[in-house]
Amino acid sequence: MSYLAKLPARAVLAVTGADRVGFLNGLVSNDVALAAPGRAVWAALLTAQGKWIADFFIFAGADSLLLDCEAGQAPAIVRKLLRYKLRADIAIEATSLAVFAAWGGVPAMQAAIAAPDPRLETAGWRILSADELPTNANAEDWDAHRIALGLPDGSADLDAEKTVLLEAGFDELHGVSWTKGCYMGQELTARTRYRGLIKKRLLPVQGNARLPPSGTPIMSGEKEVGQLRSSQGRGGLATLRLEALGATDLVAGAVTITVAPPVWARLPDHAP
Repeated sequence: MSYLAKLPARAVLAVTGADRVGFLNGLVSNDVALAAPGRAVWAALLTAQGKWIADFFIFAGADSLLLDCEAGQAPAIVRKLLRYKLRADIAIEATSLAVFAAWGGVPAMQAAIAAPDPRLETAGWRILSADELPTNANAEDWDAHRIALGLPDGSADLDAEKTVLLEAGFDELHGVSWTKGCYMGQELTARTRYRGLIKKRLLPVQGNARLPPSGTPIMSGEKEVGQLRSSQGRGGLATLRLEALGATDLVAGAVTITVAPPVWARLPDHAP
């Protein structure tokens, strides 16, 4: 069965101007030039030290780049990008486009702007539409789907100015270009990859009961080894130290936790 859900916590920004591709390419983790009709790019905006600030899907419009981003982060994203405008011929403004997610089948395109989710084929599609679409699912259903796949959802799962992209699977999920050249935070991102500096990962977990709130510590005996992030029912995502992946005594509050690394995740050789 195919599903279509509106994501009201998302917003769409339009980046216009002759320099839009080159401007954005020098600031985000992925190759903006790859965005094309029917093809979206997932990219992150980082600090100079390579820590996550925001991420978004980039669509190619007729005369713009459209950024599918967290609605709550949109004003800050605009301010951050415009800080680097200098003489670049670009402008950034909010749009009235709504964001939808579809999974379980190819959605009817209608007049919408649509592309497969660039992270995983099984994730489905991202859709931007000026019109209401006939949904048969909601944002909570989408959350359950993407959590089961191990897909992060911005600030629900990542810590601003703390999370390193490779901790959240941006490499395996096609959120980083290793060939396009420099961008903000590129040096640390590359060093993290080539030196194998990752000590923790964001991974799916299952509880033996409904999971407690985001931020609940995950314990192994008397030692804190991680923290719960977003969840739906018994399924969730958690940031876990790699040394804890083989532990059999993980708990969050009163709930017993089992780690379920997704098949796409490339965990370091020293992980249990």
